[in-house]
Amino acid sequence: MTPLDSNDALVRLQDVRFAYGEREILSGVDFSVRRGQVVAIMGGSGCGKTTLLRLIGGQLRASGGTVGVAGQDLASLSTSELYALRRRMGMLFQFGALFTDMSVFDNVAFPLREHTDLPPALVHDLVMMKLNAVGLRGAAKLKPAELSGGMARRVALARAIALDPTLIMYDEPFAGLDPISLGVIGQLIRKLNDALGASTIMVTHDIVESLQIVDYVYFISDGRIVAQGTPHEIRASGDPFVHQFIHAEADGPVPFHYPAAPLADSLIGRSAA
Repeated sequence: MTPLDSNDALVRLQDVRFAYGEREILSGVDFSVRRGQVVAIMGGSGCGKTTLLRLIGGQLRASGGTVGVAGQDLASLSTSELYALRRRMGMLFQFGALFTDMSVFDNVAFPLREHTDLPPALVHDLVMMKLNAVGLRGAAKLKPAELSGGMARRVALARAIALDPTLIMYDEPFAGLDPISLGVIGQLIRKLNDALGASTIMVTHDIVESLQIVDYVYFISDGRIVAQGTPHEIRASGDPFVHQFIHAEADGPVPFHYPAAPLADSLIGRSAA
């Protein structure tokens, strides 16, 4: 069951498969994001979450299936068409990935200067408006090294929305943040999505904050979507994988022990007996 009708989908993946050589990363993924929706992708490390973002962003091409964004099949696009579509996307990389030798202002101005021919005065005003939206207009002249981790993440968020994207993607936006900064970033993600009329896809491990701001959640395990639902449905889920993930249980469908022979077979004293 998908959370939306196909004609309302900004992003739609159908039976998507991806592999690095013979190593399968994603297998038969169906995934949809409605316009205006904030969607979280959750799952253990290495399960294919970031790969899914890269397929949607066009950095990777699917081995099979269809990746559709804004009604366009990414596999059918020329390089120039793909670049044009990607200008409508914003991306916040894990830990922000700011340019360390640029000021806060120049970091946010970078996509505007790269992808538009706007006059400097208009670029200036747009950057200051984006920085004001994340509460950092007063930090415009600072360098990233002069910022706290939470402030740097907010600058990266301002840069991600510089071109007023229709699709915003976040790779672990809460990683390494203190509780106050985490709450600030979470609320900004929701408010900016709604203000822009955009759609948001967020890869995250943060259960508590994410379920407060998202509309829908997909859980990935072993390259497949194993559960999905609204925050209410996820909290009430009896699915063993979801329950283990939500409650951070050490053992369950994701086992604590790596497969091995019985312990007694590995003990020296047993072998000598």
